Amino acid sequence: MLYWYDPMSPTQKFDKPGKSPYMDMALVPKYADEDTQESSGLSVSAQAVQALGLRTATVEQRDIGSDVDVLGTVQLNDRDVSIVQARSAGFVERVYARAPGDVVAAGAPLADLLLPEWVAAQREFLAVRELKDESLTAAARQRLLLLGMPASLVAQVERTGEPQGRYTVTFPQAGMVAELMVRQGMTVSAGASLVRVNGLASVWIEAAVPEAQSGPLQLGQDAQVRLAAFPGETLKARVVSILPEANRDTRTVRVRLELPNPAQRLKAGMSGQIVLAGRTQPALLVPSEAVIRTGKRALVYVVDGPGKYHPVQVQLGAEIDDRLVVQGGLTAGQQVVASAQFLIDSEASLRGILPAQSQGSSAQPISEQGSSISAAPASKSFTVRGVVDEVTPTELTLTHDAVPELKWPGMTMPFKLASPELAKTLKPEQQVRFTFQQQGKDFVIIAVERIKP
Repeated sequence: MLYWYDPMSPTQKFDKPGKSPYMDMALVPKYADEDTQESSGLSVSAQAVQALGLRTATVEQRDIGSDVDVLGTVQLNDRDVSIVQARSAGFVERVYARAPGDVVAAGAPLADLLLPEWVAAQREFLAVRELKDESLTAAARQRLLLLGMPASLVAQVERTGEPQGRYTVTFPQAGMVAELMVRQGMTVSAGASLVRVNGLASVWIEAAVPEAQSGPLQLGQDAQVRLAAFPGETLKARVVSILPEANRDTRTVRVRLELPNPAQRLKAGMSGQIVLAGRTQPALLVPSEAVIRTGKRALVYVVDGPGKYHPVQVQLGAEIDDRLVVQGGLTAGQQVVASAQFLIDSEASLRGILPAQSQGSSAQPISEQGSSISAAPASKSFTVRGVVDEVTPTELTLTHDAVPELKWPGMTMPFKLASPELAKTLKPEQQVRFTFQQQGKDFVIIAVERIKP
């Protein structure tokens, strides 16, 4: 045995066992054979493991779906639109009680028009019919149809022998009156628009999908929609359009989905949650607390055997609940350190142990801690527990325990962050263990990990 040391401050050495003068925990022995271990691993005595309260967790492989969850707004289906126009110049004698926003049935009356041009053409037709020449009569009948008269109106003229100058315009489809351009007493010209009708058999729901998640989207893709107006009810939708231009300001892509609306319950302007189902694929997951983020990289400590550990640099993916997707560096079934790995990392840093590299990464000494410290000797580091009070991209305010080496009592104070990545997943009221250094006039956090209460 070489000496005894405090696992919370491994640089402090003692010549006999006992309790640490800094923390209320037993000193740990340092053995000579620990220095002969391979550079890629670290040995920790059973006594130290017990003193540190070290826990492990299993690297799990699960099937996860790349679902996209976004907010959407219901809109009218602009592909289901009808416009009614005047087929001849004339006068509006009557407009039936209609207003924009009214819901109408197919065939419902819109307006009565008086069309003088139709009257003149019908009289010519009746005069030609008196000649008893079938070919001339057929040509005159065809002229009436070409003027826009419905076949039913032409048949009525033939049956009664009287011109029909008044014509009732009807709605060609059921839906909502989107725009009403006709008024009683006005004069209309041929081709003038009288009304625009939006069908209600189906509606759109539009969503802005983040650009980073828009790649897998496909036309015809199924989705689930939950509207605030119908809590607990899930509706089925289908992607009908992915607009070809991304929003440069919000970096989103507009997606349109179609929803059946047989009972006309869905109203334009309603909002809801859209879940676009993605492909399911296997992924490796580790507890979030097992990952040490140093700003430039992420590390986990893999268990090689009783008291044997080695660091592995990993590539992280999405966070799912309290677990992180690991995209490289680990295999399913491995055991990783889930608590006290921060102290193990401090010891590994002192020994210059290098992490195993995941594919595509370059080796760097752990002792760099991922921070941008200059080539000058690094400041002494201090490790302490605390509770997060406030998080900003550049600063972390914590209520921390006493720091005996600095003669600090427990207090609340702000710390600068060596990198914004260090606080990326932290939230107020979380308990953490962190390491900081004094850099000039500032106290800077260079590593932090979440711990369970």
